[in-house]
Amino acid sequence: MSIQIKEVTSKKELKTFVRFATKLYEDNPYFCPPLEFDELNTFNPKKNPTLELCEYICYLAYKDGQVVGRIAGIINRTANEKWQQKRLRFGWFDFINDKSVSRALLETVQAWGKSKGMTEMNGPVGFTDFDHQGLLIRGYDYNSPMASLYNAPYYPEHFEAFGLKKEIDWIEFRVIIPNAVPERLDRVARIVLDRYKLKIEKIKSQKELVTRFPNYEYLDVIDEAYQPLYNYQPLTKKQKKYYSDMYFPLINYDFITLVTNEQGELVGVAVGMPDISPALRKSKGKLFPFGWYHILKALKAKKMKAFDLLLIAVRPDYQNKGVNSLFFYDQTKYFIQYGIEYSETTAILETNSKNQANWEHFETIQHKQRRAYIKPIE
Repeated sequence: MSIQIKEVTSKKELKTFVRFATKLYEDNPYFCPPLEFDELNTFNPKKNPTLELCEYICYLAYKDGQVVGRIAGIINRTANEKWQQKRLRFGWFDFINDKSVSRALLETVQAWGKSKGMTEMNGPVGFTDFDHQGLLIRGYDYNSPMASLYNAPYYPEHFEAFGLKKEIDWIEFRVIIPNAVPERLDRVARIVLDRYKLKIEKIKSQKELVTRFPNYEYLDVIDEAYQPLYNYQPLTKKQKKYYSDMYFPLINYDFITLVTNEQGELVGVAVGMPDISPALRKSKGKLFPFGWYHILKALKAKKMKAFDLLLIAVRPDYQNKGVNSLFFYDQTKYFIQYGIEYSETTAILETNSKNQANWEHFETIQHKQRRAYIKPIE
């Protein structure tokens, strides 16, 4: 039977769209379901200010009356202007192992992008860098943390069959936690603190964070540091509020490290959180009836095996001065206190040698690889 592609136009269809991957991977032990309400909010213009900057469309694929795939097409006008491109992004791209399904979805979203004047298609990426991005091409038998995209091993073959080619790769590390702060790291951190008159600041709550930095200065540092990175789109003030309100209430503030200079200016930020993927699997990404309990328990745990390093950012004028060492100097003692055995990094661009150098003081396993693809629109 032929494949039918239908645009998502109702709330019911959007829920089907959001839930498709969780259903597709319900028997996969490595997939981490996203929080359903977060996904729905991502596509809600009343909630997500990024949608003010983007055009987007969502499609579902049907075969024999069953949903067999999904895809989102995105045009981020701000990013295209920054990078001087006419780029159609695609993301939320999942499908059964049937090339007629993946091809139909890609052809449909490509046609939409062409009708909007776009000249190339790029994915899998999201609206911004804060969404999941990068097709998993190695490391399928490792746990997928909440912040990472997961896909089955058959996906790359489908991408290549459509003519999509590599544009850039990301790599990920598993960092083994030592039983003490490494001596060399301790020495380097103390030198950096003294030489540049820096201070490590610890915040105990979101209320204290907002009081100390009322203008989202911590997101300003991230924004400045990430400007040169692949596909990055500068954040608006509305976006900074949105991301701050979304993520920072969930954080255990032991795992936030802020670095300030003599003038009290914020020059570095590192944020991480416990691995809550087991709780999300138990709840299937839903808060009710009992998902909230499992998730809250994981977030508030005093002992944990695995940890997710979400982001590290240093203001450009303080880069290449060893400031990154301060994050690990501060965090390692908490890793030990909480009994953490290993930490998972988020995806690091293969060209980002500065970020890769962060782990030189630790034993690591480079276990995953992701890819962004590109194709001219014909």
